[in-house]
Amino acid sequence: MNEWISRVDPIQPAPGPLHGLTMALKDNIDLEGVPTTAGDPRNSRPAARNAFVVDRLLEAGAVPLGKTNLDQYATGLVGSRSPYGACHSVFSPEHVSGGSSSGSAVAVASGQVDFALGTDTAGSGRVPAAFNRIVGIKPSRGLVSARGVVPACRSLDCVTVMARSVETARQAFDVMVAFDPDDAWSRRWSALPHRRPGRRAGSAPVIGVPDAALELDPLHEQAWQQTLDQAHRLGDVVKVDVQPLLAAADLLYSGPWLAERWLAFGDKLDDSPAVDPTVRTIVRGGAALTAAEAFAGLDRLATLARASEHLWTELDALLLPVTPGHPTLAEVAADPIGVNSRLGRFTNMVNLLDLCAAAFPGPDRADGLPFGIQLLAPAGHDHEVIDLAAVWCDEPVPERVDPEAEVLLAVAGAHLSGQPLNDQLVRRGARLAFAARTASSYRMYLVDGPRPGLTPTVSGADGPGIEVEVWSLPAAELGGFVSTIEPPLAIGPVELSDGRRVLGFVCTADAAHPGRDITSYGGWRAYLDGRSD
Repeated sequence: MNEWISRVDPIQPAPGPLHGLTMALKDNIDLEGVPTTAGDPRNSRPAARNAFVVDRLLEAGAVPLGKTNLDQYATGLVGSRSPYGACHSVFSPEHVSGGSSSGSAVAVASGQVDFALGTDTAGSGRVPAAFNRIVGIKPSRGLVSARGVVPACRSLDCVTVMARSVETARQAFDVMVAFDPDDAWSRRWSALPHRRPGRRAGSAPVIGVPDAALELDPLHEQAWQQTLDQAHRLGDVVKVDVQPLLAAADLLYSGPWLAERWLAFGDKLDDSPAVDPTVRTIVRGGAALTAAEAFAGLDRLATLARASEHLWTELDALLLPVTPGHPTLAEVAADPIGVNSRLGRFTNMVNLLDLCAAAFPGPDRADGLPFGIQLLAPAGHDHEVIDLAAVWCDEPVPERVDPEAEVLLAVAGAHLSGQPLNDQLVRRGARLAFAARTASSYRMYLVDGPRPGLTPTVSGADGPGIEVEVWSLPAAELGGFVSTIEPPLAIGPVELSDGRRVLGFVCTADAAHPGRDITSYGGWRAYLDGRSD
């Protein structure tokens, strides 16, 4: 099925919430030491480092198995625009796999990996999920860093995750989300709303469905009607006008966003046989767009966004099919641009309108092929659509940590500002709250690493206290951060000099060796300075 571009030897997994889960990476996402081709064999230089999101997943214990095929430069929803060969659905050799994250979806659906990363600018993490009967989560723009990802349309690009279950996709998603100060498009989770204003606690979600026919292929239409009959499983169902959203979908391959694709990789679209001719034809159109046309597109989008914004005061999520039909490879070959354009009818607008989405299997079509459905909601409501997808798929819904909640964490060593591991806090969205000292009863010991470990004395003997920094860490990030800490250090309660108790680094009693007591320095920085004298 031509899903793999390159394979790598499995690595020893790190401890963490994804320990031992295998993953595939769409080949526009950097994996250190492996070329990132973006579907263009001329891009043969190995990546110098991992993409930000790949580092996150590796630190959580995931194991990469290789890079997967894609529509060249992530331009397409079909999975056949690749010099490495076309992919097809795992359920039919005649039907397309969907793209552009084609190989990633096939690797998951065929059981070769536990989950896979794709990207989703126009629907590329949802269309292949729909065509291969798997789950695809498209995060809110900016929640997952795109640093180390070959851009297609930088202002809209999202890294997405696909898996065979909502639970596995959720596990990966929760690790992937993190603020990246080195990605200009990165956003903090805490800066986004997380629930519909006015929704009462414990009330049923309100699910919107279109109030008019959607012009689906006959087999898709039949499956969609079955979906509507079952939609009450998700909550209270209401009919709404979705025409402004569908009109916004038509804008993606015109105006500013086509010009943005030309800006991203237009210099690659020469007459080389390595370039897919359809990709060349589409994106070269962006070179001729004027600034006036670009502003006209932005103005039209703003008008449509205003026309649709009332939906999100009434709905918790909107239910739609992922695609109008499931074309064959022959149909795509006969009309590559027209068929592809139709596939994006229900997906193109999601990033333009700053929405999040989860795609998952609906009832199969009468011919046995999968039928994919999706839930859309405003940016920041990712957990809501993921949980609703779990309800539909008869999977458990976990208790959620309030994504706006934060915990105070006292650090005393390598996680201090300017020290080697401080980046582990910053990348998880932590911010420095204040500097402090521990209560006078604390002593500091040198443990393996070398690292400092704090332990309160049983006697409570007075001392100078130890210099610490207290960081405010998103509560949802605490579990992943704790998984990176190796014994004899652990996270436990630490009392500050003003009597407040926060979480912080402590060491086990057996590591508090009197011969390695460095309390007299008063802090880790002073110890490092004194050691270097």
